[in-house]
Amino acid sequence: MSAVAKLLAQKEQLLARLEADPGPNESIEIQALLAKIETALKLLGDHDSAAAGTDK
Repeated sequence: MSAVAKLLAQKEQLLARLEADPGPNESIEIQALLAKIETALKLLGDHDSAAAGTDK
């Protein structure tokens, strides 16, 4: 499984946890993890674009 696929799977799981109406502390933790995943996905996307010689 690629890094992007793993991150997308983690993101999906975290979004499902958010829909389950977690407490405020857990919700904050989930939001922070989602932000990290989004950053990683963006960096990986930028890296893939640079490797392919294209701009996003």
